[in-house]
Amino acid sequence: MRCPSCSSLDTQVKDSRPTEDSAAIRRRRLCLACNFRFTTFERVQLRELAVMKRNGRRVPFDRDKLARSVEISLRKRNVDPERVEQTVSKIVRELESLGENEVTTETIGETVMSSLRTLDDVAYVRFASVYRNFREAKDFEAVLGELTGDEEDGKSSPGRK
Repeated sequence: MRCPSCSSLDTQVKDSRPTEDSAAIRRRRLCLACNFRFTTFERVQLRELAVMKRNGRRVPFDRDKLARSVEISLRKRNVDPERVEQTVSKIVRELESLGENEVTTETIGETVMSSLRTLDDVAYVRFASVYRNFREAKDFEAVLGELTGDEEDGKSSPGRK
């Protein structure tokens, strides 16, 4: 593993332990060249996914990019970071279990929206506004109508505020 401080490849694992949900292994590492300490995570990858962009381009799936998008949607929301990590892992597992090596951006977007809808309403609306490219206030009204319609039908999810 390359040291993020000095780029040396001479690093040593000092401690390994599973994460709380046992979905990854957390490793504390030490660079033998500059004594910098850092943490890495090792996860199971069921298949190598490629993302088919709307313009037809194919790019490798990037879990970190997905996690950043979810975290941006949840910015300044009171959601436990462990729940966020579990949600991202769940999304990745869902995408990998589709049985395809290629997944469209639409599939990713809809899967993220479905997960955010059960996690946090505000994050769901934030993500939807970017993913669906909202241009007018009525676009927000439509999504808010979907959310309030669920609650009126008695389909409100546990954990929602």
